[in-house]
Amino acid sequence: MKKLLAALLICLPCLSYAQGSTRWRITKPQWTDQDESKFGEFISKIGSAVERRECFQVDTCLKSTANPYAGTDPSSLRLFADCADLPYFLRAYFAWKNGLPLSVQSDVSPRQSGDNPDVRYTKFGNYVTGRYSVIPTRFNSPNAIEILNKTVVDMVWSASFRLIGEEDTGYFTDFYPVKLSREGIRPGTVIYDPNGHVAIIYKVTDDGRIFYIDSHPDNTLTSGMYTPKFTRSFPQQGAGFKNFRPLALVGANRNVAGEYIGGRIVGARNAALPNYSLEQFYGNRPDPGGDWQKGQFIYRGASFPYYEYLRIMMASGDLKIDPLRDMQQNLADICTSLKDRVVAVSLGNKAGIDKKPHPERLPQNIYGTDGEWEAYASPARDARLKVSYMDLLSQARILIQRHRTGDPSIVYSGANLAADMLAVYDRETRGCQFTYTNSSGGAVTLNSEDARQRLFDLSFDPYHCVELRWGAKSPQELASCMDDANKREWYSRERWLRNQWERRYDARMDFSLDELTGPKPGAGIAQPPDVDIIRYLNSQK
Repeated sequence: MKKLLAALLICLPCLSYAQGSTRWRITKPQWTDQDESKFGEFISKIGSAVERRECFQVDTCLKSTANPYAGTDPSSLRLFADCADLPYFLRAYFAWKNGLPLSVQSDVSPRQSGDNPDVRYTKFGNYVTGRYSVIPTRFNSPNAIEILNKTVVDMVWSASFRLIGEEDTGYFTDFYPVKLSREGIRPGTVIYDPNGHVAIIYKVTDDGRIFYIDSHPDNTLTSGMYTPKFTRSFPQQGAGFKNFRPLALVGANRNVAGEYIGGRIVGARNAALPNYSLEQFYGNRPDPGGDWQKGQFIYRGASFPYYEYLRIMMASGDLKIDPLRDMQQNLADICTSLKDRVVAVSLGNKAGIDKKPHPERLPQNIYGTDGEWEAYASPARDARLKVSYMDLLSQARILIQRHRTGDPSIVYSGANLAADMLAVYDRETRGCQFTYTNSSGGAVTLNSEDARQRLFDLSFDPYHCVELRWGAKSPQELASCMDDANKREWYSRERWLRNQWERRYDARMDFSLDELTGPKPGAGIAQPPDVDIIRYLNSQK
């Protein structure tokens, strides 16, 4: 018996390793610059595989050759993450595989009393009120599978990103805001849209374009390009770019197996982070009165709009813009959004939401609620799509004007820029085809020009038939829709809400059908914005 006990004591480290891959072992007590670089490379590989359409879901991507740790996961690991979970899940997964510390915000609260109790949409942002840290002890080895499958994904949501990131002690923030530079914004940087969406960057191109991946409720991964569809907002909401705060395990002891046990996890202080900056909120020439909206973005003595300044700073060297390539990139991004919308709408149909009677009232706020509406409605998604088409027209106007004034940053050697841009538009929109399944099970194929023409007819309401979700107008396309007169009336009266592209979370929208009589403060507009890029380009030829 004594010999058996002695053997067991000698082999305790062996037993730990045999449990394998389910243990969270800390073998490196601090995230270094090299670790941050490796994390960025890990995200780049996953993102590139999604861009090349080699994988489409969190699980298939992490099981593919894009993941350098593929094949090392136990079967009990559930590779699943929605949009808010994705950055945390990938960070935690990487930390586990590399023996690094992990600590996440376990709770947040509104920064200002009396603010919106829904911490996803607070006007003045949130602050951290709790933390969870992964710390092995002599008697307890944290279970990595439980941490990844449940603990992390249960603790984090979009409210976890609604912090400016100034707090760096005590209940420090998981993220810090970064400089608008290629050193600050890089693969692994997170983008937070204050309207409730989160993405993680996997690529920054030489011409200053930023590309990201994001996840969806069905575990699908999609790629996209950063544009004004990601809005700026009151700084304390933390909108924009942020990096994970590097962590260090301090006060730990190292055992004979080379593992660190005990101690506590601290976050890097802002003063020690070379890329920490509030520039994206207030500009590099802040307003003396403190108004964030009046802060200026100055480059070589000239003031630029935020999105234009960002692209200048993200370019490798002096920014050169090819207007034709720019249009192609914007249209490719719109195409991705439309194909994503096909999946989102189909989820509601598969759940049978379109077959249910329409509720007597809309949610209190159509952009931020819960239940079936939160899961299956698409007002925020559709608003981003509207902004993308609006930006396409805006950029065409800006680039044509800059070319005419001889702006040296515009690279074009043809004879008629507007005509060439129109040719690119025609080619790309014809090539962007997507198909939805109608109420009779038939296939309806559209392209991105069809989507532009019916942009403000696309129903965000999940209780409508799929034909109305896709803005069908013709009797032939509508013939398969089984919505009754009541649902058709809801569709008709929601028109002024569909015209709106600004996502407002501070407005009451819980209207009954009888109350849907027209625009109200913060809810709906009478006329949709101009998105007719074909008319504009024809007028400039």
